[in-house]
This record gives sequence, C-alpha cells and structure tokens, in this order.
Amino acid sequence: MRNKDIISKSVLGHLAADIANLLLGLGVDMDAVELLDTEQQRVEQRRADLVARMRRQADGENFILHIEIQNQNDSTMPLRMLRYFTDIQLAHPGSSIHQHLIYIGRGRLTMPGHFNAPTLAYHYPILDMHNVDCSLLLDQDTPDALVLAILCDFKEKPTQDMVNYIVLRLRELMGEDERGFRNYFEMLETLAENRDLQPNIKEAEQMLTQVDVTKFASYSWGMRDGIEKGIEKGIEKGIEKGIEKGIEKGIEKGIEKGRLEGELKKAREVARNLLQLGVIPETEIARIAGLPLEEVQKLRMQH
Repeated sequence: MRNKDIISKSVLGHLAADIANLLLGLGVDMDAVELLDTEQQRVEQRRADLVARMRRQADGENFILHIEIQNQNDSTMPLRMLRYFTDIQLAHPGSSIHQHLIYIGRGRLTMPGHFNAPTLAYHYPILDMHNVDCSLLLDQDTPDALVLAILCDFKEKPTQDMVNYIVLRLRELMGEDERGFRNYFEMLETLAENRDLQPNIKEAEQMLTQVDVTKFASYSWGMRDGIEKGIEKGIEKGIEKGIEKGIEKGIEKGIEKGRLEGELKKAREVARNLLQLGVIPETEIARIAGLPLEEVQKLRMQH
C-alpha cells in the first residue's frame, strides 16, 4: 500500500472496517476503529499494510486486525507475517490479534498460509480475490462495496471499462457530497495501487471532468459541438432575417439542437460500455445513461 503519511487516518480506518465487514465478514463496529502505527525500527524498516483496533458488534470483543494485501506470490510470506505478528504483539501486549492476507495477484495463489517448526505452529487465513464474485460487490451498489470491487479479478471484462463504471457510479452515489466523494476516491486510489491500476484510475478521473454528473450520461463533448454548429446556423439565419435577431435565435436553436444530439450520442456510448461489462441489468443501464429501456435493448441487439 502507498505511503500512509499522505492518507488521512480516518480514511484508512474506514477502509479497514470495510474490508473487515464486506470481505472478511467480521461484523465490526464502523464507529469503533482506531488505526495503529506499526512502524518498527530494526536493521531494516518494515511496516504492516493495515493495522487497526476494532470491536466486534456481536459480542463486543476488542481485537487488533492486521490486513496484508499481496499482489504476487512470495514464499517468504509466512515468515514475514510472523514478524508482523510479533512486532504488533510487542507493541500492544495482551491484545488479541487477527491476521488476514488478501491475495490480488494475476497468477494462481501458491503461497502457504502457515509456518511450522519443531516448537512452533503458526497460521493465518488467506482470501484469494479470484474466488470473490465481483458482481456481488457491484450489486450492493454502495460506495464502500464499489471501492472494494477494485480488488476483484475482473475476469474477461475490460479493465478500463470496469474502473470507469466504479468511478462514475461512485460519483453519482455521492451526489453533491464532494468531501465524501474525495474520501472514497482516496480509498479507491490506495487499493488500486496494489493492482497497478493507477493509470486506469487517472483516466477515469479525467473522464469525470467531461461528465455532467447530474445526468451521468450528458457529456460536455457534445455540448461543445452543439455550440459550434449553433453559431454557424445562427449566423446563416441572421444574414437572411436580420443579423442581430437572426443570430440570437439561430444560436439558441442551434445550441439546443446540438446539445441534445451530443447528449444522445454520448448517452449511447455510455450504455454500450456498460452493456459490454455484462454484469449490469438493462433497466439499470437505462437509468444511468438516461435512455429509454427500448433504446438500450436495441443497442444490445446491435452487439
């Protein structure tokens, strides 16, 4: 995970709780999460990925959760996890420590989740994200689930299309809550770095600047084309009917017509991209793109 010094503790704490609840099923209290500093000074500097003190809602148990996110197989991982365990235990004597490794690499998981010696038997659970159905997180349609979906194996789905959908849907769900959106986007960037998806996140972020989020599918690209066409038509009519009045009316009509044409074109593009994902119902695509359901069904048949 990237440098935690540039990420707020509240954001990381929220992320730790989301992983605990949505991926690990630990049922922790979202309001009782304390991020812990785990940096230890030895010959080398090491820091566990994410460590937080939490409380289970069901029985009130307080424990420390250590989450390690790994994007490649490492045969030394059990020993590394053991060293993290001893460092955390020494820093917090008497605390109950739960460790989980989340594997997000492309290759098949081959790392063991245990280390055995004549006088020691140590183990920890590994969650292989290849076995997590991404559609289950997307179907929850909450900001927290969308953020964690970035860790999923997208299978045959185009990576950029999936990242675009996650970012755009997150923007739509957060509405006018700009601060909330930035916090979730920060979590998304943090997790995406583990999968080397920073360029995809950057492209999706740039796309947001071209989207009218109040309608989700109304792009400014079409608006610009409409203005240019409207000015041209307005000038032509102005010459015929009176320059001042003609230009005014012609520009208004041309802009409106061009805007509608541009919005429709881009709405269809959004619908086609979402249809390619194959995980979103047609009715939901129609709502997001702002198109009639019949239009979405026609687009599907064209594919």
